[in-house]
Amino acid sequence: MALADEPMRILLLILQFPPDVNSTGSLMARIGEGLVARGHRVSVITTLPHYQQFHIWDEYRGKLAQRELYHGMDVQRLWVFASTQKKRMLHRLLSYLSFNALATIASLWRRAQYDVVLCTNGSFFTGIAASIHGALRGAPFIYNVQDLYPEAPVAAGQLTVGTATRALGAIERFMYRRAAHISVITPSFRENIVAKGIAASKISVIPNFVDTTFIRPLPRNNALAARLGLDNKFVVTHAGNIGYVYDLDSLLHAAALLRDMDEFCFLIVGDGVAKPALEAKAQAMELSNVRFLPFQPLEDLPWLRAASDVQVALYRRHAGSYSMPSKVYEIMASGRPLLASADRESDVWRLVVGTRCGICVEPEDPAALAAALRMLWRDTAERRVMGTNGRHHAEQRFTADAAVDAYEALLRAVSNGSARDTSHREVVDAAQFGSGDS
Repeated sequence: MALADEPMRILLLILQFPPDVNSTGSLMARIGEGLVARGHRVSVITTLPHYQQFHIWDEYRGKLAQRELYHGMDVQRLWVFASTQKKRMLHRLLSYLSFNALATIASLWRRAQYDVVLCTNGSFFTGIAASIHGALRGAPFIYNVQDLYPEAPVAAGQLTVGTATRALGAIERFMYRRAAHISVITPSFRENIVAKGIAASKISVIPNFVDTTFIRPLPRNNALAARLGLDNKFVVTHAGNIGYVYDLDSLLHAAALLRDMDEFCFLIVGDGVAKPALEAKAQAMELSNVRFLPFQPLEDLPWLRAASDVQVALYRRHAGSYSMPSKVYEIMASGRPLLASADRESDVWRLVVGTRCGICVEPEDPAALAAALRMLWRDTAERRVMGTNGRHHAEQRFTADAAVDAYEALLRAVSNGSARDTSHREVVDAAQFGSGDS
């Protein structure tokens, strides 16, 4: 236990971590950097980089483990099962299990003692590794919930309700109970977990965030836009993971409805398990107004978002209720309007409508998407207002500094055994989402 003014010794257990291109890994890395800057000692146990193409990078191949220093953090990278057939749930489970088995061994092998462990739930079982470490080393752990299980994979069509989902739900509830505290990224996540029998006092809401100094409003016509031939186009962009939760099929059908408008260019930037089928479908539909690009270098991301007239975050039906993409905050910070599809009761809908940073439509409705895009194309002034609103709310409520403040307070409270204090809850729940009633 670290005293009130002493630096904390923090262990982060996480499946992906930079240089892997993964939103949760990037967010947690930024939290770690902020904690190090405040004098805390942060150690990380993660995998060898593998996420983008789901195979271990060439420079790491053949290694069981490698230790590195990353922005002041002591990072232990471990071998992980990585098959190019990651769309198969069995292969994903083997990946998760291999990491958590080795992470448990690695955390216990170390002689270092930690005041608190922070682990994310991106690999299903990370809480078990943290629980074992805590039981044997006496370090409490915080379970950071970025997606709800088993709801998220069911909504994405990766799992069907049955024995597997019941088992996954039981494992998740076990980790909720074993954690000293749970942090979630939206208010509805807390409501979901409370409905599963977990006390509300054990759950804090800390929204994800965006680096508003990095992602910022920049000129629409820039060097990247010129290189990609976008200067005279109305650019609609999806940038990020191309996974099963996203309704990019409807984006293709909206592009088909707008193919007679030469100004429109649809950019789908990134990689993921759903990309090959999506590319094949676009080709079969002969969509000359749709372009696919791989993940772009990180330094180009602000310019890519600036080169877009509208950016999209499109969820399949029900999927938006069990996840909250960090790219929403990036779009807001970029000063460009957001077009989202999500269920009306979801936090995505409430955030977009409540902050007036864009438009929400019902999921899986290409005609509604096309109509919204036509409206945004016509109304330059409205696009400007939405972009300004998004930037304002990103700067006021979803900054990296605010998130580091909240995580530092929570880690300190858990380390000292006081995470249930109402004074702490007020600190970490300060950022509220829009009501969605507007």
